[in-house]
Amino acid sequence: MRPNDWHLTDDLDGFLARAGDFLRSRPALHTTPLTALEKLRARGADASVFFGVLEPEGQVSAVCYRLATHRLTLTPCSDEHADALAAHLAGLGTRLVGVTADHDTATAFAEAWQRHAGATPASFWGARLYRLGTLTPPEPVPAGQGRVAGAQDHEQVVRWCGEFAAAVGEAAAMDARAWADSRFADKHYTFWELPDGTAVSMAGSTSMVGGMIRVDPVYTPARLRGRGYAGAVTAAVSGAALAAGATDVVLFADPANATSNALYQRIGYVPMCDFTGYAFSSDTPAAR
Repeated sequence: MRPNDWHLTDDLDGFLARAGDFLRSRPALHTTPLTALEKLRARGADASVFFGVLEPEGQVSAVCYRLATHRLTLTPCSDEHADALAAHLAGLGTRLVGVTADHDTATAFAEAWQRHAGATPASFWGARLYRLGTLTPPEPVPAGQGRVAGAQDHEQVVRWCGEFAAAVGEAAAMDARAWADSRFADKHYTFWELPDGTAVSMAGSTSMVGGMIRVDPVYTPARLRGRGYAGAVTAAVSGAALAAGATDVVLFADPANATSNALYQRIGYVPMCDFTGYAFSSDTPAAR
């Protein structure tokens, strides 16, 4: 495999013209690239961003990108392709702080990056990707109903997203200043409300891209868990996604959380594959 089978560019529009059909061909599996690149297209990219396309025989078979975080995201590819990409990027002196991909691809790239760039990988994140099959609302449904959050709910949405982020180790705090640049800011939120109007759980969702909507995050305050609220609000948001015309409704869950994994499967989500993130303890000097 030749490293130059990977073609790098900093032209987002050209990259999407080249790789867009490939990403939309499997919208569930490519959920993260689809939403991340759509957000980037809307907001614009800085000079640290680049994209890569693998076309060994003139047809796109994998893509990668590095955003401002300097972490590489990679779609599934063979160990040989992952090694070729690592060799190519290391040869350019590219700075990487980590990689995120499906487990096998991430592991292959991390090992290759250690060989070519001398960086030691350490796993920092793992998630299981689920795709909705037949939606089966939970029984019995807890008292109350779903309600789409409005502008008047912004403070509570920010607070609960902050609590969620802290609970899963994503951030120490979330406030109005941090909100705009967070991964939560461009999503749509629904509360599960009791008959008296008290919000007891929340689920977010992405805008539709390539027929795909991702449910994220799902959060219930600790004191209110175990009462069926998370299942009810997840089912409500999932049903709304289907009603909006989504062909693929997906979500990620922590594989170590047996409760959430069982819940999502009960309401119709089917596991697809596991994803892993590796952090690199050192990296080569940045060249781009």
